Amino acid sequence: MAFDSVGTAESSDPFLVIPPGVYAPQHDTRLLMAALARERIAAGADVLDLGTGSGALAVRAAQLGGRVTAVDIARCAVATTRLNALLHHQRITVRRSDLASAMQERTYDLILCNPPYVPAPHARVPTRGSSRAWDAGFDGRAVVDRVCDGAPAALRRAGVLLMVHSGLCDPAATVRRLSRGGLEAKVSARTRVPFGPVLLSRLGWLRARDLVKANDSCEELVVIRAERP
Repeated sequence: MAFDSVGTAESSDPFLVIPPGVYAPQHDTRLLMAALARERIAAGADVLDLGTGSGALAVRAAQLGGRVTAVDIARCAVATTRLNALLHHQRITVRRSDLASAMQERTYDLILCNPPYVPAPHARVPTRGSSRAWDAGFDGRAVVDRVCDGAPAALRRAGVLLMVHSGLCDPAATVRRLSRGGLEAKVSARTRVPFGPVLLSRLGWLRARDLVKANDSCEELVVIRAERP
């Protein structure tokens, strides 16, 4: 999961346990949660939550009737999601896995993804530490592109991908990439939120790359919806 106000937001679910080091639900999570609520999830539909973090989306998808598999590369996130599933009395399969491997194992009716998407001054994607929840290479697309490439084969017919990311990493490029894979893709939701600590810490670099204008104080978040015909 990703966003730049890490550590500043509180979950709207008072029963969600979020220990230090696990990404807490924030603006992007809530935007994706609202998109999830607009989907018709058939009872027993197979749902994959990629980069589950605290498990907030996985728990909600299970409450809506989905048969949920939640994956994350971070051991602490896997443990947290298992705990939150237990506390919410939801049966969720939780595994430690990278995104690409999870999408290659089987097909799903719905894939949820809040990937790392913040452009960073370094090309290498972190493999440890809290920054791996948001840093995603120079253009913010290191993980987004992998999801776009894996989603078509991971979705069943009429299956849907819902992915949230920043306007800073080119939503139009995401739509094009998913469309090239044979999916019907579009931006289905947008919102603007104030810059948080991560973006503020690299504002000069973002402005130098013309990703942020001099007078900008907010970031656009989008949900991309892609369906397999």
